[in-house]
Amino acid sequence: MTLPLRSVAALAALSVAAMTLIGCSPETEAAPSPTVTATPTPTPTPTPTPTPTPTTGASPLRGTEVPLADITGPALAAKIDNHWDARPQWGLERTDIVYEELVEGGITRYVAVWFSDVPKEIGPIRSIRPMDPEIVGPLGGIIAFSGGKARFVQMIRDTDLHTSIHGGADDRFMYRSTAKRAPHNVVVRARELRAEYKKIDPPKQQFAYSEDAASSSAGTDGSKTKGLDIEFSYQSHRAWRWNADAGKYLRWQDGNKDRDAGGTQLRATNVVTLTVEVEYGTVPRTRLVGKGKGTVSTDGRTIRVSWSKKNRDAPIRLRDSDGAEVTLAPGNTWVELVPERGSVDIVR
Repeated sequence: MTLPLRSVAALAALSVAAMTLIGCSPETEAAPSPTVTATPTPTPTPTPTPTPTPTTGASPLRGTEVPLADITGPALAAKIDNHWDARPQWGLERTDIVYEELVEGGITRYVAVWFSDVPKEIGPIRSIRPMDPEIVGPLGGIIAFSGGKARFVQMIRDTDLHTSIHGGADDRFMYRSTAKRAPHNVVVRARELRAEYKKIDPPKQQFAYSEDAASSSAGTDGSKTKGLDIEFSYQSHRAWRWNADAGKYLRWQDGNKDRDAGGTQLRATNVVTLTVEVEYGTVPRTRLVGKGKGTVSTDGRTIRVSWSKKNRDAPIRLRDSDGAEVTLAPGNTWVELVPERGSVDIVR
C-alpha cells in the first residue's frame, strides 16, 4: 500500500526526533576505582651489637698486656739478702719490682716483688727492717722474711699483708739450702706459698705506664744517657748501663756484673732512683713517707723527677718538672732508695 506523502513526512519526523533523543542522552560515568593506601613496611628493630668482653688487661706491677685470667692472686714480696755470701740470689731475674735499701754496715738488702712471673723458689731471705712496711704497704699480698726484732715484726704485722716468717706457721714453705752457709741460705718455695693464699686480692698498680718505651716520660722528654752510677755507702756501689740490643739496663755491683743464680746478668726496663732521708743508728731507717728528688731512666734516656708518698699505704708518685705524672715503659722496674749522703751520677 502506498502511504500518502503526509504520513511519510510524519514518520520521518518521528525518526529524527528519536535519533535526537538518543544523541542527547547523558553519558553514564564509570564508578571510580577505590584508592589503595599503601601499607608502610615496618622498620626492622635493630639487633644490638654486644659489647665485647675484655679478655686482656694491664698487669698491675709491669703494665704489660696479659690475659685477665692471669691477673689473680696476691703479690709475693720477700726480704732478699744482698750480702756477698748471699750472691747470686734465686729468682731476682723474674721480679716485677725490686726496691734496694741501705741496712747495717753500709750494705744493702732488697724488697723484691713477684706477681707476673713467680719462680718455683726465691731467696735467700733475711730479716725485716723498719722501712719495709712503707715499701710493701701499698702492695698488699704476702711478705716473706726470716724474722727480725720484735718491734719491726710488729710493724709489718700492722699492715694488711699476710706475714710469712721462717720458723712460723708457714715454715713448711721454707728450707735451708746446702748451697750456701747460714744465715744466707733460707729459701722460699714461692709458688707453693702463693698458691696457699691464692684468694688474696691482686696488687694495685704502683706506677703509671705508657703503651711502649718510646712514649714513656723518659723516652719522650729525657736526655740520651749511657746509664747511672750509684753510691749507697763507701762500700756499696751500683751501676746500670743501657744495652740497646737487649732493650734493657744491665746491672753491676761493686764493679762486677750482677748475675742471678742461673748466670744471667740482672737487668731492668726502668731504673728509678729516689734520694731519701736515712736515719742512721744501730739499724738505719729509710724515711719513705715524704717527698724528694730522683731520676727515671727508660729506653736509654733519663729525666729528673720529684717523688712523694703521703702515708704508709699510699703508692709512690712520680712527677716531671711540669708536675705531670711520670709514665714508665711496660716491663720490670728497679727502685734505688739512695741515701742523701750517697750519690746518683748520670753517665752521658
